[in-house]
Amino acid sequence: MPMPAKLPGFHPGVRVEWRSLPTLHKRYAVVWLGSEPVNSMTLELWQAMADTLDWLELDPNCSGLIFASELKKPIFTAGNDIKELHAPSTSQTRYAKFWSVQTTFLCRLLKSPLATACAINGACPAGGCAVSLCCDYRVQSLQGTFGLNEVALGIPVPKFWARLFLNASKHAATAELVLLRGTLLTPHEAHTMGLVHEVVPAAAVLLATERAMATLLKSPDNARAATKANLRDGFAMEWEAFIETEAKAGWEMLCTP
Repeated sequence: MPMPAKLPGFHPGVRVEWRSLPTLHKRYAVVWLGSEPVNSMTLELWQAMADTLDWLELDPNCSGLIFASELKKPIFTAGNDIKELHAPSTSQTRYAKFWSVQTTFLCRLLKSPLATACAINGACPAGGCAVSLCCDYRVQSLQGTFGLNEVALGIPVPKFWARLFLNASKHAATAELVLLRGTLLTPHEAHTMGLVHEVVPAAAVLLATERAMATLLKSPDNARAATKANLRDGFAMEWEAFIETEAKAGWEMLCTP
């Protein structure tokens, strides 16, 4: 096998664990998010996730990745850290970088040549929901929440997050109403709408996600990656081109009393 890519620098809250599929001669990574107490998505955590994705994509021996939480509480992530969205607690320069790093990572994840999956144990609002929607497969525990609840917090749902949500849903009109109300769905509701692919007991979340990953990896990597590019590259390019405009508008909104 080719030599793996060099390990990235240390990042608190992100840990990589390898899994092998000997019959397929492939391996994938489980990326554990463990920034206690709730995996608040700071600039640093988004950057760590981006660096990890870069590293895994450069590794010729890696065919896929699973995001999972190793928090003590049943939370995938609690979403973006409020300090990153509170003008007095940040700066225009940091906010612009935060928005750029976050969005660039999501675009990269959406079109990643790797097979991607999300093992969601418990709560998955806002930023965590966006991460999962950029993955190829989503499994959630029986107990938890799922959705983009920004409206309930007094802020608009980011444009392309909303489009991801609608695209993933079987019922666009219902999904739109969910966004307008700022509703967090139960896992059963999210599954009924097509937003998550499986709902299982908490103890079985990782196992079900790994089973889904093994199924994804039965296909030739190049063919799967090329098909994903055909399906998603246009959306991702449009999203990336909107980063600066959205960051500027977002900062102006945060500074408006």
